Amino acid sequence: MRYHKLGSSEIEASVLALGTWVTGGGVIWGAKPDDSESVRVIQEALDSGINFVDTAPAYGFGHSEEVVGKAITGRRDKVIVATKCGLWWHDNRGSDNGVFDGRAWRKSLRPDTIRIEIEDSLRRLKTDYIDLYQTHWPAVEPEKTPIADTMECLVDLQKQGKIRCIGACNLSMPEIQEYGEYAPLVSHQLRYSMLWRGAEAQMLPCCEENNIATLTYMSLEQGLLTGKIRMDRVFKSEEFRSVESWNPWMPPKNRQRVLNLLDGWSDLLDKYGCTQAQLTVAWTLAQRGVTHLLAGARTLPQLRENLKGADLVLEPGDLARMRRDIEALGEPEPGE
Repeated sequence: MRYHKLGSSEIEASVLALGTWVTGGGVIWGAKPDDSESVRVIQEALDSGINFVDTAPAYGFGHSEEVVGKAITGRRDKVIVATKCGLWWHDNRGSDNGVFDGRAWRKSLRPDTIRIEIEDSLRRLKTDYIDLYQTHWPAVEPEKTPIADTMECLVDLQKQGKIRCIGACNLSMPEIQEYGEYAPLVSHQLRYSMLWRGAEAQMLPCCEENNIATLTYMSLEQGLLTGKIRMDRVFKSEEFRSVESWNPWMPPKNRQRVLNLLDGWSDLLDKYGCTQAQLTVAWTLAQRGVTHLLAGARTLPQLRENLKGADLVLEPGDLARMRRDIEALGEPEPGE
């Protein structure tokens, strides 16, 4: 396993981080996860060189953090724990964010809700400090808490020893610049994959130039880029994969194009002795500005497959060929 520092911090984090969104469960994931299997996945990840686990209160409304807390009991000093704040479901503070997984929630980066969230996360994770504390989404109108107020709160929590480093997720270019005016931002978690490359234009170069670690999520596109979601797969309407605004390549008309792309790399799978998931992980980690990749795992075989991808190094010519193929794919066709 390779390791990179989280931005300007001294924290050495594995380039492959274990994401635990699926660990929280909920109807959006279809089948209910097995908590005992989730604990085994986290513990084997730690045994295999991953030292970086990312979670959030919003993942299962606290359930993911509870499972992570159980899994790391007795080995807390060996784990870099990242969690988040800013998605709020307890009362009407913050701005409406619709309904997700059957429950109404809101975006809130108010200092008073953050201080409640940090205590809840510490309790669920069974720890007295968080290594990387991230704002999950920027605040929005009508209750758009000024970044200065949010950062003042986070810096105070840092001074208290409750968090070691401050990170953020899903920021725009102006937002990431403003965050940095108040305190060092060591990481930015953002969506990035072969099929979702908007961050290449400005965000990834900006993070690289400013020594901000990047944690890419949905880099396997909910399993589509593993090649295992074939044309016969049908999703329930409540599953997250069926939300076309988030997963525009999942509908059959676009999915076939992606599968054709992946099938065209069969010689690369033979050359490197790898699976499509491993090839995808390796390609993503090789891109400019990408320092860490988040990948979830519901089962031990999924974890083991992802692990091998983190150690795979692709030749420059193969990286360039894959990019040409990806760019030739174009954009997904809009829904009907």
